[in-house]
Amino acid sequence: MCGIVGAIAERNIVPILMEGLRRLEYRGYDSAGLAVIESGRLARLRTVGKVRVLEEALESTPVAGHVGIAHTRWATHGVPSERNAHPHVSLGGLAIVHNGIIENHEDLREDLKRRGYRFESETDTEVVAHRIHYHLDTLGDLFKAVRATVAELEGAYALAVVSERDPERLVAAREGCPVVIGLGLEENFVASDVAALLPVTRRFQFLEEGDVAEIRRKAVRVIDRDGNIADRPVRESELSADGAEKGPFRHFMLKEIHEQPRALADTLAERVANGRLFEAAFGPAATDVFKRVAGVHIVACGTSFHAACVARYFIEQICRIPCAVDIASEYRYRNPLVPPNSLFVTISQSGETADTLAALRLARQSGYLSALAICNAPESSLVRESELVMLTRAGPEIGVASTKAFTTQLAALSMLTVALARHHGADAEREHGLVTRLVELPGLIEKALTLDPVIHRLAERFADKRHALFLGRGALYPIAMEGALKLKEISYIHAESYPAGELKHGPLALVDVDMPVIAVAPNNDLLEKLKSNLMEVRARGGELVVFADPESGIRASDGVTVIEMPKHVTWFQAPAIYTVPLQLLAYHVAVLKGTDVDQPRNLAKSVTVE
Repeated sequence: MCGIVGAIAERNIVPILMEGLRRLEYRGYDSAGLAVIESGRLARLRTVGKVRVLEEALESTPVAGHVGIAHTRWATHGVPSERNAHPHVSLGGLAIVHNGIIENHEDLREDLKRRGYRFESETDTEVVAHRIHYHLDTLGDLFKAVRATVAELEGAYALAVVSERDPERLVAAREGCPVVIGLGLEENFVASDVAALLPVTRRFQFLEEGDVAEIRRKAVRVIDRDGNIADRPVRESELSADGAEKGPFRHFMLKEIHEQPRALADTLAERVANGRLFEAAFGPAATDVFKRVAGVHIVACGTSFHAACVARYFIEQICRIPCAVDIASEYRYRNPLVPPNSLFVTISQSGETADTLAALRLARQSGYLSALAICNAPESSLVRESELVMLTRAGPEIGVASTKAFTTQLAALSMLTVALARHHGADAEREHGLVTRLVELPGLIEKALTLDPVIHRLAERFADKRHALFLGRGALYPIAMEGALKLKEISYIHAESYPAGELKHGPLALVDVDMPVIAVAPNNDLLEKLKSNLMEVRARGGELVVFADPESGIRASDGVTVIEMPKHVTWFQAPAIYTVPLQLLAYHVAVLKGTDVDQPRNLAKSVTVE
């Protein structure tokens, strides 16, 4: 959601802050601002809207400085407005930026009011700013003041703080929200995401829960929750600085859709070869864990939840062991039962999804055999806190509506299925067949992408619609769910998804000439039943769009549009392949409707608050 950038250097750091904000735009936000110490005085600039609005404000009111912080805000406390935008300031030129939610802010606010502090915003962040100033007056040291303040906070936060009284350092803190320190040559940086700092450094330290860091030009000091000096390891990032460029594509989303063959190939590389899967790709303890697994419990949010639902079909049909799937925000509060030898699996693109992280931390206290993270962010909290890890190697995904992260999650979950099957009855021949199907995925998705011009034309029939219904059966039902989510996310068309067999139990009442029905129809064991469901739609005058296997026997007719998919797609491959045209359909409809494709309204890329 919100994004933080901070820097301390000999040079003017305003261009660094602004570039960092641009690279965090994908996270979703409604306002932006920065504060720098300029000639010993704090200068602050805040605007509502996109980062480009802040850039325009800088042109008319230029500021410069050697230490400063910047922020993109996604509203939680208080409406989007300049007075609620970050940075927030307190007396004596103290400024902070903050990600997260402070749950006890009201009690702290009342205490500060009694002490004479005045509030200009509705935010919980301004409470933290005044609290730091209160402790700074008492303790006389900014670092100590931040430590004293965070000890009083309840909730989740990432903080970066600067002060006129101490212009040679900035202070950062973390609890429940990611904070990374970037290390340069006699200059150092702080951010909520590695991507913000890649133009200036590739060397990073990651704060852990409860850490407070003092960042100077030539040194960094980290103190842990217990007050001890913490030696956080320096990691070299493998991410590229140009991963956040659109290239020849109109939008990041379209670029990322077309990157899927390469992303899948990268995800499979060095993990499968010669018809075999290398279990060590999940971690050195993977084989010992997988031998003991008697059941799987997968927890995720949003698009990742749809990937989890596909995996349930794979694991239960191939491995013949039970697989439960939960939405992370629900799992946390239903006190789940944990059968013996259950593997806990979390899925997240960012690795910082608040509900998924909280679910993992709960699961580690609940008696699971082990925890596996499937994630696209190697430096994320989810990865660092899990015993087993499968990185999806999708590369930076900037568009809020997930595309390549989803299909690479499907590939990772497919590999997990193969790994578990090895210990649950699958012989070498069976494994060879499954791995071969995985290796074929990038080429099949290349073929699916050739449908782009056809789907572009098809999208014209959706631009004036207000509702749509997506249907699928078996492992393709979650793909219908994903298709509906994509359409509603970026085109703002209300879309629902159902297992096709459920039509007669209620949804059929919605079907008429004004509600297009989109179905995914691979040539599998459920095809004939799906055909019957589609006939129910036509009998009610519904307009059908069917993405079908060429050998399905489904033919175009009045009111039925058939888009032929690549041939010879197996049931194990179909979820990933049939996802692609639904992504393209949502994209082209959104472009025709003129929405903000990469940054749809009200949404954020990385949901780091509950």
